[in-house]
Amino acid sequence: MSTKESLENYFIHAYVKTNGINLHHVTQGDGDLILMLHGFPEFWYSWRYQITEFSQDFKVVALDLRGYNNSDKPTGKSSYIMEEFVKDIQGVITALGYDKCILIAHDWGAFIAWEFAYNYPEMLDRLVILNAPHPENMAKGLLTIKQLIKSWYMFFFQLPFLPERFLKRKNYNFIERVFLGMAVDKNAFTSEDIQIYKEAISKPGVLTASLNYYRNIFVKFFLKGRQEINYSELEIPTLMIWGEEDKALGKELTYGTQAYVKDFQIKYISNCSHWVQQEKPALVNQYIREFLAR
Repeated sequence: MSTKESLENYFIHAYVKTNGINLHHVTQGDGDLILMLHGFPEFWYSWRYQITEFSQDFKVVALDLRGYNNSDKPTGKSSYIMEEFVKDIQGVITALGYDKCILIAHDWGAFIAWEFAYNYPEMLDRLVILNAPHPENMAKGLLTIKQLIKSWYMFFFQLPFLPERFLKRKNYNFIERVFLGMAVDKNAFTSEDIQIYKEAISKPGVLTASLNYYRNIFVKFFLKGRQEINYSELEIPTLMIWGEEDKALGKELTYGTQAYVKDFQIKYISNCSHWVQQEKPALVNQYIREFLAR
């Protein structure tokens, strides 16, 4: 039996209505809610090692963010702005029958998690951020040559049509380059994993929807968002886990995060890439367990 078939049999697949759309998710376990948010170009599958681990003690829900995999894919660039992402998460927690959750998020999901924490702090018990800097640090980083070079793809994605055509080439070969090209441990991703990600990103509407996240990032997130949100000191206990060999986001973006979070911990993982929870799942799970057990 393949990995995908095993997970399909183990996890419960469902949909939740939120903010006028339906979001697909997988869930397992009972108890307090752990909500997991993925990044680009992923979907719920990126949390496969964490769902099985934490569903022993919690109700774990791993979302497909709007536009991804089996979730609704509203059309138009304006549907993919931070305000809508935050409303999606607020609606998910409420629709699942909870007042608050433990939020665990990576990459784009973590940028959403940061903003959610400032907008709805009363709905978070703990926050776990994986390889995504605080929004203020990200904005400052984009003013440096070093991070601008690392973030070249964000500028390429601003173009209409051309990024889609480029990323579809050779049966979405960019998926293999993104995961295996960035990973330190190439064995962390099997050929089946790569095929699963290719199938998810190639579903109608998904690629354009995922790129639309980036097409609003400068005006709607870094510029407008910084003006509207006061990034005062968060009261929510927060753990940051960071794969040190991240080719897209420099380690220096983590420095000074404690200025924005009152109760802050950071765990660096050496010899590990941006795909931290998939490349070093046992260590990531250990750090999260220790944090939740405090």
